[in-house]
Amino acid sequence: MEKRDELYRGKAKSVFKTDDSDYLVLEFRDDTSAFDGKRIEQLDRKGRVNNQFNAFIMVKLAEAGVETHFEKMLSPTECLVKCMNMIPLECVVRNRAAGSLCRRLGIDEGAELAPATFELFLKNDELGDPMVNESHAETFDWASSEQIEEMRSITYRVNDVLKKLFDAGNMILVDYKLEFGIFHGRIVLGDEFSPDGCRLWDKDTMEKLDKDRFRQGLGNVIESYEAVGQRLGMEFV
Repeated sequence: MEKRDELYRGKAKSVFKTDDSDYLVLEFRDDTSAFDGKRIEQLDRKGRVNNQFNAFIMVKLAEAGVETHFEKMLSPTECLVKCMNMIPLECVVRNRAAGSLCRRLGIDEGAELAPATFELFLKNDELGDPMVNESHAETFDWASSEQIEEMRSITYRVNDVLKKLFDAGNMILVDYKLEFGIFHGRIVLGDEFSPDGCRLWDKDTMEKLDKDRFRQGLGNVIESYEAVGQRLGMEFV
């Protein structure tokens, strides 16, 4: 399949057209951003690590019956994905309290949340990705109630699969975000799943193993991402 012109350049990934209108090439770059793109740095190996981490997780989800946009890896930094009409919402599940939930509601960091919460955020960096609800989504035609219900269902299925996977690596899946698109009329999981878009803590020490290491200046960001992958049985190239 031939890689063609760049279609979109995000904060950390680039999307390229191919000679097949149903498929795109997704390239993971070394760019690392935080605070809605206000802080951007280059971290060596990040593109390679996140591409391979994402491929590993997407295969695990596909094996569990979750349809994703991921098709196959093309290189250490690139993968082939379905071309979808993306829904401009982030679906966030929280198993433990952290980040904005603690700031908004005054909940202690680390508090267990049972059942896990489900939240919607509008993908808009200029507005700071504000929290929205189902009524907003319907009124502004971002997604229908049926689509939101399906995204919620898939997101919780992902939670069931990944909580067990990370638990086996002695880690807590604190929270994460998912994005979805429409492919040939179906709701399909898109974007990526890597330590950039979730929070992971060591079960014994509560050490942060995810992008909070970058946000909070803890250092060893990519080394931590690699250590997470190795706990899951990954081998990086």
